[in-house]
Amino acid sequence: MTEKASPGDWVKRGEGDGGIERIEAFFEGHGYAPHRHDTYAIGFTLAGVQSFQYQRSRRHGVPGSVLVLHPDELHDGEAGTAAGFRYRMAYVSPWQVQQVLGGAPLPFVQGGVSSDPRLRAAILPLLAHLQACLDPMEEADALYDLSHSLVAVAGRPRAMRRPDAAGVERARAYLMDRLGQQVTLDALEQVSDMDRWQLSRDFRALLGTSPYRFLTLRRLVRVRRALLAGQSIASAALDTGFFDQSHMARQFLLAYGVTPALWLKRMGMRGRRR
Repeated sequence: MTEKASPGDWVKRGEGDGGIERIEAFFEGHGYAPHRHDTYAIGFTLAGVQSFQYQRSRRHGVPGSVLVLHPDELHDGEAGTAAGFRYRMAYVSPWQVQQVLGGAPLPFVQGGVSSDPRLRAAILPLLAHLQACLDPMEEADALYDLSHSLVAVAGRPRAMRRPDAAGVERARAYLMDRLGQQVTLDALEQVSDMDRWQLSRDFRALLGTSPYRFLTLRRLVRVRRALLAGQSIASAALDTGFFDQSHMARQFLLAYGVTPALWLKRMGMRGRRR
């Protein structure tokens, strides 16, 4: 795959090492190939038109609207006009939302774009000042308001058996403890005290993605941190449980829509191959 990056493209990360990743970015044309997250991606367009394929339709974010991309939903991103687009986004873990909702199915906002003022008011405290670290109490308040606004805007979910939140948490904690190690379905069944099919259903209901994708994407978060700290791409791959650099790079592209090298370039860094 040949990457076409405009020299004017850039990505800036919000300050702080809290539980919510925050960015501001600008792209003149193509931003990201189709990819998925294991988090909510919630934010807004500051300038231009932010166009993306989502749920089999082309969507457009413009200033004044809020983008709400659900975990594990395939999407891409590019400028809708020749002027490019600039946006801010917060990546919120479904488990953070679950701390507020207490084991209820994740709210799903249809369409990926909303004009509801409740969502705008709820996400603004997280994205208003990227240059400043979030106070932990401020972040907790914002997460509470954001979680309830997602429920209000999404509406009542379809009726279903209440998921086993305790079993899912045991599986999630087990995966987080073994990001650099091999994990088997048998072990997950034993830890969660659920069979693999119930675990898959309940994990998706509460966290928005499968155990396998959750594990892969959490490993990739560790890869990104290692790369920002100056580690080579190859060693970062091996240290985080991937077979080799190529395996990690394929998963990185699927997850973020860009290769590790281009991601580092957009972050203002040069990646070391070896």
